[in-house]
Amino acid sequence: MKAWIGALAIAAGAWGQAALAQDEGAESDRLFTSLDVFDLEYADDPRISPDGRHVLYTRRSNNIMTDRTEGALWIAALDGSSNRLVLDGASGGEWSPDGRRIAYSGRDDDGRSAIFIRWMDSGQVQQVAALDSSAGNLAWSPDGRQIAFTSRVDGDTKPLAKAPPKPEGAKWSPPVKVIDHARYRSDGSGFIDVTFSHVFVVPADGGTPRQLTTGEFNHSGPLAWTRDGGAILVSANRNEGWELQTVEGDIWRVRLDGGVMRQVTSGGGLEASPQLSPDGRSVAFICMPNVKRPVWQVDVCVRDFDGSGGRNLTEGLDREVSDIRWGGRHIYFTYDDRGIRKIGRVSPSGGSVETVAEGLGGTTLGRPYTSGTYDVHANGALAWTQGSHDRPADLYARTGRSTRKLTALNEDLLAHRDLGQVQEIVYVSSHDGTEIQGWYVTPPGFDPSKKYPLILEIHGGPHAAYGPHFSAEIQRYVAEGYVVFYANHRGSASYGEEFGLLLEHKYSSPDDAADHMSGVDAMIAKGFIDEDNLFVTGGSAGGIATAYLVGLTDRFNAAAAAKPVINWLSKTLTADSYIFQTYHQFPGLPWEVPMHYWERSPLSLVGNVNTPTMLLTGEEDQRTPITESEQFYQALKLRGIDTVLVRVPESPHGIASRPSRLVAKADNILVWFERYRTDQTADDNGSDDQ
Repeated sequence: MKAWIGALAIAAGAWGQAALAQDEGAESDRLFTSLDVFDLEYADDPRISPDGRHVLYTRRSNNIMTDRTEGALWIAALDGSSNRLVLDGASGGEWSPDGRRIAYSGRDDDGRSAIFIRWMDSGQVQQVAALDSSAGNLAWSPDGRQIAFTSRVDGDTKPLAKAPPKPEGAKWSPPVKVIDHARYRSDGSGFIDVTFSHVFVVPADGGTPRQLTTGEFNHSGPLAWTRDGGAILVSANRNEGWELQTVEGDIWRVRLDGGVMRQVTSGGGLEASPQLSPDGRSVAFICMPNVKRPVWQVDVCVRDFDGSGGRNLTEGLDREVSDIRWGGRHIYFTYDDRGIRKIGRVSPSGGSVETVAEGLGGTTLGRPYTSGTYDVHANGALAWTQGSHDRPADLYARTGRSTRKLTALNEDLLAHRDLGQVQEIVYVSSHDGTEIQGWYVTPPGFDPSKKYPLILEIHGGPHAAYGPHFSAEIQRYVAEGYVVFYANHRGSASYGEEFGLLLEHKYSSPDDAADHMSGVDAMIAKGFIDEDNLFVTGGSAGGIATAYLVGLTDRFNAAAAAKPVINWLSKTLTADSYIFQTYHQFPGLPWEVPMHYWERSPLSLVGNVNTPTMLLTGEEDQRTPITESEQFYQALKLRGIDTVLVRVPESPHGIASRPSRLVAKADNILVWFERYRTDQTADDNGSDDQ
């Protein structure tokens, strides 16, 4: 821990000195600093009240004392007339059907997981149930008398060998743990006990939860009640051998009187997120095929409640849909299009997709990923979270033809900061002429007649997407005088299935490397980039691309690969995602096509690397284990290449999930890059040895 704190202190000193070097006066006080991260807030999870007049939402903020992102429930009038706190220390509230109560999950005074309800008129809070495991997917029954939820239940496990009797008072080592399930580890949890997610109901006025589903299967929300309150719809893969199946699952109807289950859908692939129509006659759901590909079409499907009349409503959209909801006579959903999240709707009888809102985002503070949530009322009223390039998410609402911004959560901070400005850039890849969309962020006080160092920032996934959204990490980089460039290279989401499959069996490869370097060249062609001061960084899949890229080119002064995969032969068999990746990302298993795994591995190119490279990974990472970073670190040390390994204590794959870790990630990368900048004097860097 001392090494980590020391690195953060060094980084903090570096950015502080660099900022002051720009201007000793008031201008330096307007730059975005590391401590500003703790003052950021954003709106999340809107829920419109049953009467259609208010919206409940979660206001998330960073607590500098606990180093946690915390939530509070607020309520705003859709007409913009009021906005007030409902409950501190809570998030994700769900309205009762009559709008008089909200339900939410949390922890009781003894630290146990629990479900609570709050009366909206009196503010009285009641604990409904205490649980052995956390509750999710809360759903009120139509009459408001019961709450359904999912929670994990221990599986039936037995020791492999019976231990001999231990003498009284003896102090033996803890007993061995026997693993025999295929899914036995999870990022964020480490090695996990054998548990399964099941459906429960509990009386809304308090009582004992009753488990409805059984078996060694996982049942996923959201949950949907039938109109008569006699059954619940849930998605589950209850096939034999489900552990080794990936994109597979069906909609099931489970009755409350005995837990009898009936299969509603049986398509080959995954049917999930059931949503019952207002008249109770149809069920809408997310549908997708079970194909052994890294990307595939995700659609809105609907069928009659009796299982007949199935149809795909978005087959012609060529975008992945999510978060479906009924709103009056339409089915609403979100989809990402060229880095922008939009709300679409379609008639359950079919027809064209109509886009009703766009610009959702701002709920990922670290990097500019697509994001955003919404809700819709039966009368067509909408509420959603929307940010911009210089603001995290605020709450927006539309009633009739009127759209209102209901919050301004960051004006107290960001209105007093000079932030980087985002510009779009579209170019073609030198590999095959494919069009690539990207963005670049210029530093405060940008002067196009001057030359600036460039940071190439590569997104994770790799089948994810960046957009023109707020990013605390990028704002830190531009505050130190860098121009930051990022793009949605081939394989990125939000451009359709064909574009996504350009990276099939090719991650990483010279193909996507050409996309990145063509973007760097397009930026240099603008005339304000110092091509003698180029840097590259990225996290997860972006970390892989970074490590692979420095094996192909020496054009970068320094690189910082966060949580990368270095050797696919070792990674796939030591990480929690091994089942999905071996089936969907590669043409065969590691021992069947070992050279393919090796050719995709940055380690295969390490003999070419001359670029000083930082490795930065969480010590508890189960997705890209830190042993991957250690392989590259040790290989570079053996070759005499300058390298440093930054270990993040107690952190899983999401190394920026806590505010101080986000700060430390960006600041340590900045210090590493400052060491290799050639456009500054010793005084600019604050010392002679930076």
